[in-house]
Amino acid sequence: MNGSEWTALLLLCTAVSFTPGPNTTLSTALAANFGLPGAMRFVLAVPVGWGLLLTLCASGVGALVVSLPPLRLAVKAAGVAYLIWLAWKLWHAHRPAQASKRQLLVTFWQGVLLQFLNIKAWLLALTVVAGWLAGRVDLWSRFTLVLPLLLGFALTSNLAYALVGTGLRQWLADPQHGGRRLRWFNRSMAGVLLATALWMGTI
Repeated sequence: MNGSEWTALLLLCTAVSFTPGPNTTLSTALAANFGLPGAMRFVLAVPVGWGLLLTLCASGVGALVVSLPPLRLAVKAAGVAYLIWLAWKLWHAHRPAQASKRQLLVTFWQGVLLQFLNIKAWLLALTVVAGWLAGRVDLWSRFTLVLPLLLGFALTSNLAYALVGTGLRQWLADPQHGGRRLRWFNRSMAGVLLATALWMGTI
């Protein structure tokens, strides 16, 4: 790939990876509630899911999903429902690392699955495939260059947001405030997830 292609791809990755979304919101919330170790499963799951999704799109499966309205609607509906469910769990979480961890903690495979239920992720993967891979004689050679870059951005952005959540953890858990700070933080994060779900339902 030439310099202009790399520059455009880097700008796209930066803009998409570091702006708030369901992945970065969950990374922040999990770290704030359970510390960095509690968030790392999800942080690592995002690039794994992204890598699998991009591979499917490069193989032509993504175009099939988008071109078939019933299939696209099913992916969108499942993604919206999953985000609403996660938002509900966050809304009802009030204490850090409490006994009811199972109510909030997202497993590694749930994090991977979330990438496949995010219609925004599908469209972004298709954008990368259409702009940098599709129709090129060296498609798979380009793919081996593009994939590590996207995985790096996915990991770095979610780790950065998780570190922010970790930094807020002690302040949010201040016992003098009876958990109010964490409760409203979680509800704010739930609101972001809900807004994302509603936005996904409109595209």
